Amino acid sequence: MSKKSEIADTDTDTKQPKLSEDTVKNLANPTKGNRITYFAGDKIQGKAAPSGFGVRVTASGSRAFVINYRNKYGLEKRKTIGRWPDWTVLAAVVEARKLRQQIDTGDDPLMAEQAVRGAPTVAEMCDRYEEEHLPRKRASSARDDKYMIRGIIRPKLGKRKIADIRFADMDGLHRSLKKTPFRANRVLGLASKMFTLAIRWDWLTVNPAKGVERFNEPKRKRYLSPAEINRLTKALADHVDQRAANVVRLLLLTGAWKGEALQATWTQFYFSEDEDGNQVGVWTKPGATTKQATEHRVPLSTAAVMLLKGILEDSGDSKFVFPGRDGDGHLVEIKRQWEAIRQAADIPDVRLHDLRHTYASILVSAGQSLPIIGALLGHTNPNTTARYAHLMDDPLKKATDTVGAIITGAKSAEVKPIRKDGAA
Repeated sequence: MSKKSEIADTDTDTKQPKLSEDTVKNLANPTKGNRITYFAGDKIQGKAAPSGFGVRVTASGSRAFVINYRNKYGLEKRKTIGRWPDWTVLAAVVEARKLRQQIDTGDDPLMAEQAVRGAPTVAEMCDRYEEEHLPRKRASSARDDKYMIRGIIRPKLGKRKIADIRFADMDGLHRSLKKTPFRANRVLGLASKMFTLAIRWDWLTVNPAKGVERFNEPKRKRYLSPAEINRLTKALADHVDQRAANVVRLLLLTGAWKGEALQATWTQFYFSEDEDGNQVGVWTKPGATTKQATEHRVPLSTAAVMLLKGILEDSGDSKFVFPGRDGDGHLVEIKRQWEAIRQAADIPDVRLHDLRHTYASILVSAGQSLPIIGALLGHTNPNTTARYAHLMDDPLKKATDTVGAIITGAKSAEVKPIRKDGAA
Protein backbone atom coordinates (compact mmCIF):
# COMPACT_ATOMS: atom_id res chain seq x y z
CA MET A 1 0.00 0.00 0.00
CA SER A 2 1.43 3.34 -0.99
CA LYS A 3 2.03 6.02 1.59
CA LYS A 4 -0.28 9.05 1.68
CA SER A 5 1.05 12.08 -0.21
CA GLU A 6 0.84 15.70 0.97
CA ILE A 7 1.51 16.98 -2.58
CA ALA A 8 -1.37 18.54 -4.48
CA ASP A 9 -2.18 17.04 -7.87
CA THR A 10 -0.38 18.79 -10.70
CA ASP A 11 0.14 18.36 -14.40
CA THR A 12 3.60 16.77 -14.40
CA ASP A 13 5.89 16.77 -17.42
CA THR A 14 8.41 13.94 -17.18
CA LYS A 15 10.36 15.09 -20.25
CA GLN A 16 13.77 16.41 -19.26
CA PRO A 17 15.28 19.02 -21.62
CA LYS A 18 18.80 20.19 -20.92
CA LEU A 19 18.83 22.19 -17.69
CA SER A 20 19.77 25.85 -18.25
CA GLU A 21 18.48 29.37 -17.70
CA ASP A 22 16.99 29.40 -21.21
CA THR A 23 15.27 26.06 -20.61
CA VAL A 24 13.56 27.39 -17.48
CA LYS A 25 12.64 30.61 -19.26
CA ASN A 26 11.10 28.79 -22.23
CA LEU A 27 9.03 26.21 -20.33
CA ALA A 28 5.46 26.46 -21.57
CA ASN A 29 2.74 27.77 -19.27
CA PRO A 30 -0.07 25.31 -18.50
CA THR A 31 -3.60 26.34 -19.42
CA LYS A 32 -4.60 26.15 -15.75
CA GLY A 33 -3.09 25.27 -12.40
CA ASN A 34 0.61 24.47 -12.58
CA ARG A 35 2.98 21.99 -14.20
CA ILE A 36 6.27 20.62 -12.85
CA THR A 37 9.14 19.55 -15.08
CA TYR A 38 11.77 17.43 -13.33
CA PHE A 39 15.52 17.57 -14.04
CA ALA A 40 16.92 14.85 -11.77
CA GLY A 41 20.45 13.89 -12.83
CA ASP A 42 20.87 16.79 -15.26
CA LYS A 43 24.04 18.83 -14.71
CA ILE A 44 24.84 22.55 -14.75
CA GLN A 45 28.45 23.63 -14.38
CA GLY A 46 29.26 20.14 -13.16
CA LYS A 47 26.59 20.08 -10.46
CA ALA A 48 24.01 17.33 -10.96
CA ALA A 49 20.43 18.03 -9.94
CA PRO A 50 19.36 15.58 -7.18
CA SER A 51 16.36 13.32 -7.42
CA GLY A 52 13.05 15.16 -7.08
CA PHE A 53 14.44 18.46 -8.38
CA GLY A 54 12.15 20.31 -10.76
CA VAL A 55 10.68 23.60 -11.97
CA ARG A 56 7.07 24.51 -11.30
CA VAL A 57 5.36 26.77 -13.85
CA THR A 58 1.94 28.28 -13.19
CA ALA A 59 -0.70 29.38 -15.69
CA SER A 60 0.25 32.98 -14.99
CA GLY A 61 3.89 32.27 -15.94
CA SER A 62 5.44 32.21 -12.49
CA ARG A 63 8.42 29.86 -12.18
CA ALA A 64 9.87 28.31 -9.03
CA PHE A 65 12.36 25.55 -8.20
CA VAL A 66 11.07 22.66 -6.07
CA ILE A 67 12.25 19.37 -4.66
CA ASN A 68 10.08 16.32 -3.99
CA TYR A 69 11.07 13.88 -1.26
CA ARG A 70 9.81 11.31 1.21
CA ASN A 71 10.57 11.89 4.87
CA LYS A 72 11.67 9.15 7.25
CA TYR A 73 8.03 8.21 7.82
CA GLY A 74 7.52 7.65 4.09
CA LEU A 75 5.30 10.70 3.66
CA GLU A 76 5.80 12.39 0.29
CA LYS A 77 6.39 16.14 0.43
CA ARG A 78 7.39 18.99 -1.79
CA LYS A 79 9.47 21.99 -0.73
CA THR A 80 9.72 25.21 -2.73
CA ILE A 81 13.32 26.36 -2.98
CA GLY A 82 12.75 29.76 -4.55
CA ARG A 83 11.43 31.72 -7.51
CA TRP A 84 13.20 32.08 -10.81
CA PRO A 85 14.93 34.39 -11.78
CA ASP A 86 15.53 35.53 -8.15
CA TRP A 87 17.25 32.15 -7.87
CA THR A 88 19.53 31.11 -10.70
CA VAL A 89 19.47 27.51 -11.91
CA LEU A 90 22.92 26.86 -10.46
CA ALA A 91 22.00 28.31 -7.05
CA ALA A 92 18.81 26.27 -6.96
CA VAL A 93 20.65 23.04 -7.81
CA VAL A 94 23.26 23.70 -5.10
CA GLU A 95 20.50 24.34 -2.53
CA ALA A 96 18.60 21.23 -3.66
CA ARG A 97 21.72 19.10 -3.18
CA LYS A 98 22.08 20.44 0.39
CA LEU A 99 18.46 19.67 1.11
CA ARG A 100 18.82 16.18 -0.30
CA GLN A 101 21.74 15.53 2.05
CA GLN A 102 19.62 16.63 5.02
CA ILE A 103 16.73 14.45 3.87
CA ASP A 104 18.99 11.43 3.44
CA THR A 105 20.12 11.79 7.07
CA GLY A 106 16.53 11.80 8.32
CA ASP A 107 15.80 15.52 8.53
CA ASP A 108 12.55 16.98 7.21
CA PRO A 109 13.02 20.56 5.89
CA LEU A 110 9.30 21.28 5.77
CA MET A 111 8.77 20.01 9.29
CA ALA A 112 11.51 22.34 10.53
CA GLU A 113 9.85 25.29 8.76
CA GLN A 114 6.49 24.41 10.26
CA ALA A 115 8.06 24.21 13.69
CA VAL A 116 9.47 27.72 13.27
CA ARG A 117 6.12 29.05 12.05
CA GLY A 118 4.44 27.51 15.08
CA ALA A 119 7.11 28.70 17.53
CA PRO A 120 5.97 31.14 20.21
CA THR A 121 6.31 34.86 19.66
CA VAL A 122 7.70 37.46 22.04
CA ALA A 123 4.09 38.53 22.70
CA GLU A 124 3.20 34.97 23.75
CA MET A 125 6.25 34.89 26.01
CA CYS A 126 5.07 38.15 27.60
CA ASP A 127 1.56 36.71 28.07
CA ARG A 128 2.88 33.66 29.89
CA TYR A 129 5.22 35.78 32.01
CA GLU A 130 2.34 38.05 33.08
CA GLU A 131 0.08 35.10 33.81
CA GLU A 132 2.52 32.85 35.69
CA HIS A 133 5.32 35.03 37.07
CA LEU A 134 3.90 38.49 37.84
CA PRO A 135 1.52 37.26 40.57
CA ARG A 136 4.59 36.29 42.60
CA LYS A 137 5.98 39.84 42.61
CA ARG A 138 5.09 42.83 44.76
CA ALA A 139 2.24 44.92 43.35
CA SER A 140 4.47 47.90 42.57
CA SER A 141 7.06 45.72 40.80
CA ALA A 142 4.35 43.96 38.82
CA ARG A 143 2.92 47.31 37.67
CA ASP A 144 6.37 48.44 36.56
CA ASP A 145 6.91 45.20 34.61
CA LYS A 146 3.54 45.59 32.89
CA TYR A 147 4.44 49.16 31.93
CA MET A 148 7.72 48.06 30.34
CA ILE A 149 6.14 45.06 28.59
CA ARG A 150 3.17 46.93 27.16
CA GLY A 151 4.91 50.22 26.48
CA ILE A 152 8.29 49.05 25.14
CA ILE A 153 8.87 45.30 24.65
CA ARG A 154 5.58 44.36 22.95
CA PRO A 155 5.50 47.29 20.48
CA LYS A 156 9.10 46.70 19.40
CA LEU A 157 9.42 42.90 19.43
CA GLY A 158 5.99 41.39 20.13
CA LYS A 159 5.24 40.00 16.66
CA ARG A 160 8.59 38.28 16.23
CA LYS A 161 9.36 34.66 17.08
CA ILE A 162 11.48 34.37 20.19
CA ALA A 163 13.75 31.94 18.33
CA ASP A 164 14.51 34.72 15.81
CA ILE A 165 15.63 37.26 18.41
CA ARG A 166 19.40 37.74 18.41
CA PHE A 167 21.94 39.50 20.60
CA ALA A 168 22.01 42.39 18.12
CA ASP A 169 18.25 42.86 18.54
CA MET A 170 18.49 43.15 22.30
CA ASP A 171 21.57 45.35 22.14
CA GLY A 172 19.74 47.61 19.70
CA LEU A 173 16.65 47.81 21.89
CA HIS A 174 18.81 48.66 24.88
CA ARG A 175 20.72 51.38 23.02
CA SER A 176 17.47 52.89 21.69
CA LEU A 177 16.64 53.77 25.32
CA LYS A 178 20.02 55.33 26.15
CA LYS A 179 18.48 58.72 27.01
CA THR A 180 17.01 57.04 30.10
CA PRO A 181 19.80 54.64 31.17
CA PHE A 182 18.03 53.48 34.33
CA ARG A 183 14.89 52.55 32.37
CA ALA A 184 16.99 50.99 29.58
CA ASN A 185 18.71 48.69 32.09
CA ARG A 186 15.40 47.72 33.72
CA VAL A 187 13.88 46.84 30.33
CA LEU A 188 16.91 44.74 29.46
CA GLY A 189 16.79 42.99 32.81
CA LEU A 190 13.09 42.20 32.39
CA ALA A 191 13.60 40.87 28.87
CA SER A 192 16.51 38.73 30.05
CA LYS A 193 14.36 37.29 32.83
CA MET A 194 11.60 36.38 30.37
CA PHE A 195 14.07 34.73 27.97
CA THR A 196 15.53 32.75 30.89
CA LEU A 197 12.04 31.50 31.72
CA ALA A 198 11.47 30.69 28.04
CA ILE A 199 14.53 28.41 28.21
CA ARG A 200 12.98 26.72 31.25
CA TRP A 201 9.75 26.30 29.26
CA ASP A 202 11.71 24.61 26.41
CA TRP A 203 10.82 27.47 24.07
CA LEU A 204 14.40 28.61 23.63
CA THR A 205 17.96 27.36 24.05
CA VAL A 206 19.98 30.59 24.31
CA ASN A 207 19.20 33.88 26.08
CA PRO A 208 19.75 36.64 23.45
CA ALA A 209 19.92 39.34 26.14
CA LYS A 210 22.85 37.70 27.90
CA GLY A 211 26.05 39.71 27.58
CA VAL A 212 24.45 43.04 26.59
CA GLU A 213 26.43 45.68 28.48
CA ARG A 214 24.33 47.76 30.86
CA PHE A 215 24.58 51.54 30.96
CA ASN A 216 26.34 53.14 33.89
CA GLU A 217 23.83 54.38 36.47
CA PRO A 218 25.24 57.25 38.53
CA LYS A 219 23.99 56.84 42.10
CA ARG A 220 21.49 59.59 42.85
CA LYS A 221 22.11 61.45 46.12
CA ARG A 222 19.26 63.94 46.48
CA TYR A 223 18.30 65.04 49.96
CA LEU A 224 15.97 67.81 50.97
CA SER A 225 17.57 70.76 52.74
CA PRO A 226 15.89 72.29 55.82
CA ALA A 227 14.58 75.12 53.63
CA GLU A 228 13.16 72.65 51.12
CA ILE A 229 11.52 70.68 53.92
CA ASN A 230 9.86 73.88 55.12
CA ARG A 231 8.54 74.62 51.62
CA LEU A 232 7.33 71.04 51.26
CA THR A 233 5.54 71.21 54.61
CA LYS A 234 3.69 74.35 53.51
CA ALA A 235 2.82 72.84 50.11
CA LEU A 236 1.41 69.78 51.84
CA ALA A 237 -0.74 71.92 54.12
CA ASP A 238 -2.12 73.85 51.14
CA HIS A 239 -2.73 70.88 48.84
CA VAL A 240 -6.35 70.15 47.99
CA ASP A 241 -5.98 66.35 48.36
CA GLN A 242 -5.04 65.80 52.00
CA ARG A 243 -5.16 62.01 51.64
CA ALA A 244 -2.28 62.18 49.15
CA ALA A 245 -0.57 64.82 51.32
CA ASN A 246 -0.72 62.44 54.28
CA VAL A 247 0.96 59.72 52.22
CA VAL A 248 3.86 62.12 51.60
CA ARG A 249 3.98 63.08 55.28
CA LEU A 250 4.16 59.43 56.34
CA LEU A 251 6.97 58.74 53.87
CA LEU A 252 8.95 61.71 55.18
CA LEU A 253 8.39 60.75 58.84
CA THR A 254 9.16 57.03 58.48
CA GLY A 255 11.44 56.59 55.45
CA ALA A 256 9.05 53.93 54.18
CA TRP A 257 8.75 52.78 50.59
CA LYS A 258 5.75 54.21 48.75
CA GLY A 259 4.23 50.74 48.28
CA GLU A 260 4.51 50.01 52.01
CA ALA A 261 2.58 53.17 52.84
CA LEU A 262 -0.11 52.80 50.19
CA GLN A 263 -0.82 49.17 51.14
CA ALA A 264 -0.69 49.74 54.91
CA THR A 265 -3.62 48.49 56.98
CA TRP A 266 -4.56 49.56 60.51
CA THR A 267 -3.80 46.08 61.84
CA GLN A 268 -0.11 46.74 61.14
CA PHE A 269 0.06 49.58 63.72
CA TYR A 270 0.23 49.53 67.49
CA PHE A 271 -0.18 52.76 69.49
CA SER A 272 0.42 53.43 73.18
CA GLU A 273 1.93 55.93 75.65
CA ASP A 274 5.25 55.66 77.41
CA GLU A 275 5.85 56.35 81.12
CA ASP A 276 6.14 60.08 80.42
CA GLY A 277 2.85 60.20 78.53
CA ASN A 278 4.46 60.50 75.11
CA GLN A 279 2.71 58.95 72.13
CA VAL A 280 4.63 55.92 70.85
CA GLY A 281 3.88 53.29 68.27
CA VAL A 282 5.19 50.42 66.19
CA TRP A 283 4.63 49.63 62.53
CA THR A 284 4.96 45.93 61.68
CA LYS A 285 5.23 45.66 57.90
CA PRO A 286 4.38 42.20 56.49
CA GLY A 287 6.84 40.57 54.13
CA ALA A 288 4.34 40.80 51.27
CA THR A 289 4.73 44.59 51.19
CA THR A 290 8.46 45.05 51.90
CA LYS A 291 11.18 45.08 49.28
CA GLN A 292 13.15 42.47 51.22
CA ALA A 293 10.05 40.21 51.38
CA THR A 294 10.57 39.81 55.13
CA GLU A 295 8.59 41.21 58.07
CA HIS A 296 9.97 44.55 59.21
CA ARG A 297 9.11 45.93 62.66
CA VAL A 298 9.95 49.61 63.10
CA PRO A 299 9.22 52.07 65.97
CA LEU A 300 7.33 55.25 65.11
CA SER A 301 8.16 58.79 66.18
CA THR A 302 5.63 60.82 68.14
CA ALA A 303 5.00 62.93 65.05
CA ALA A 304 4.26 59.84 62.97
CA VAL A 305 1.91 58.48 65.64
CA MET A 306 0.01 61.77 65.84
CA LEU A 307 -0.30 61.86 62.06
CA LEU A 308 -1.67 58.32 61.92
CA LYS A 309 -4.11 58.90 64.79
CA GLY A 310 -5.42 61.96 62.98
CA ILE A 311 -5.92 59.90 59.82
CA LEU A 312 -7.61 57.13 61.85
CA GLU A 313 -10.23 59.52 63.19
CA ASP A 314 -11.38 60.27 59.64
CA SER A 315 -10.80 56.82 58.13
CA GLY A 316 -14.36 55.48 58.41
CA ASP A 317 -14.71 51.70 58.09
CA SER A 318 -11.82 51.04 55.67
CA LYS A 319 -9.15 48.61 56.82
CA PHE A 320 -6.58 50.57 54.78
CA VAL A 321 -4.80 53.65 56.07
CA PHE A 322 -5.19 55.18 52.62
CA PRO A 323 -8.36 53.70 51.07
CA GLY A 324 -9.03 53.83 47.35
CA ARG A 325 -11.20 56.53 45.86
CA ASP A 326 -14.10 54.17 45.29
CA GLY A 327 -13.94 52.94 48.88
CA ASP A 328 -12.75 49.50 47.78
CA GLY A 329 -9.09 48.56 48.20
CA HIS A 330 -6.23 50.95 48.84
CA LEU A 331 -4.92 54.05 47.09
CA VAL A 332 -2.77 52.88 44.20
CA GLU A 333 -0.87 55.93 42.96
CA ILE A 334 -0.28 59.62 43.77
CA LYS A 335 1.87 60.66 40.81
CA ARG A 336 -0.41 63.50 39.75
CA GLN A 337 -0.75 64.86 43.28
CA TRP A 338 2.98 64.59 43.97
CA GLU A 339 3.76 66.50 40.78
CA ALA A 340 1.52 69.37 41.95
CA ILE A 341 2.99 69.30 45.47
CA ARG A 342 6.62 69.38 44.41
CA GLN A 343 5.96 72.18 41.93
CA ALA A 344 4.29 74.20 44.68
CA ALA A 345 7.27 73.52 46.96
CA ASP A 346 9.73 74.46 44.18
CA ILE A 347 11.48 71.08 44.33
CA PRO A 348 10.70 69.84 40.78
CA ASP A 349 13.61 67.37 40.67
CA VAL A 350 12.71 65.54 43.89
CA ARG A 351 11.20 62.05 43.62
CA LEU A 352 9.04 60.42 46.26
CA HIS A 353 11.89 57.98 46.90
CA ASP A 354 14.13 60.93 47.79
CA LEU A 355 12.00 61.40 50.91
CA ARG A 356 13.43 58.07 52.11
CA HIS A 357 16.95 59.38 51.49
CA THR A 358 16.06 62.58 53.34
CA TYR A 359 14.80 60.60 56.35
CA ALA A 360 18.11 58.72 56.43
CA SER A 361 20.17 61.89 56.02
CA ILE A 362 18.43 63.53 58.99
CA LEU A 363 19.21 60.48 61.14
CA VAL A 364 22.85 60.59 60.08
CA SER A 365 23.12 64.31 60.79
CA ALA A 366 21.60 63.67 64.22
CA GLY A 367 24.50 61.33 64.97
CA GLN A 368 22.74 57.98 64.57
CA SER A 369 24.90 55.04 63.55
CA LEU A 370 24.62 53.32 60.21
CA PRO A 371 23.46 50.02 61.76
CA ILE A 372 20.57 51.83 63.50
CA ILE A 373 19.65 53.64 60.30
CA GLY A 374 19.79 50.38 58.37
CA ALA A 375 17.47 48.76 60.91
CA LEU A 376 14.96 51.62 60.64
CA LEU A 377 15.01 51.46 56.84
CA GLY A 378 14.79 47.68 56.75
CA HIS A 379 18.13 47.13 55.03
CA THR A 380 19.34 43.53 55.13
CA ASN A 381 22.70 44.39 53.54
CA PRO A 382 25.02 46.83 55.39
CA ASN A 383 26.42 47.98 52.04
CA THR A 384 23.02 49.46 51.21
CA THR A 385 23.16 51.72 54.25
CA ALA A 386 26.79 52.61 53.58
CA ARG A 387 25.69 55.02 50.84
CA TYR A 388 24.83 57.48 53.63
CA ALA A 389 28.26 57.32 55.26
CA HIS A 390 29.47 60.51 53.59
CA LEU A 391 26.70 62.44 55.34
CA MET A 392 28.42 61.78 58.64
CA ASP A 393 31.15 64.23 57.67
CA ASP A 394 29.27 67.29 58.98
CA PRO A 395 28.46 66.04 62.51
CA LEU A 396 31.92 64.47 62.77
CA LYS A 397 33.52 67.78 61.70
CA LYS A 398 31.52 69.64 64.34
CA ALA A 399 32.48 67.08 66.97
CA THR A 400 36.18 67.21 66.20
CA ASP A 401 36.08 71.04 66.12
CA THR A 402 34.59 71.00 69.60
CA VAL A 403 37.43 68.79 70.84
CA GLY A 404 39.98 71.05 69.17
CA ALA A 405 38.48 74.14 70.77
CA ILE A 406 38.61 72.57 74.24
CA ILE A 407 42.19 71.45 73.86
CA THR A 408 43.52 74.70 72.43
CA GLY A 409 41.33 77.00 74.50
CA ALA A 410 39.99 78.58 71.36
CA LYS A 411 36.40 79.81 70.98
CA SER A 412 33.91 76.98 70.61
CA ALA A 413 33.06 76.01 67.06
CA GLU A 414 29.43 75.31 68.02
CA VAL A 415 27.05 76.55 65.34
CA LYS A 416 24.15 78.60 66.68
CA PRO A 417 20.72 78.48 65.01
CA ILE A 418 19.60 81.38 62.87
CA ARG A 419 16.46 83.22 63.95
CA LYS A 420 13.56 83.75 61.56
CA ASP A 421 14.44 87.45 61.28
CA GLY A 422 17.87 86.44 59.97
CA ALA A 423 19.82 87.48 63.07
CA ALA A 424 22.22 85.04 64.74
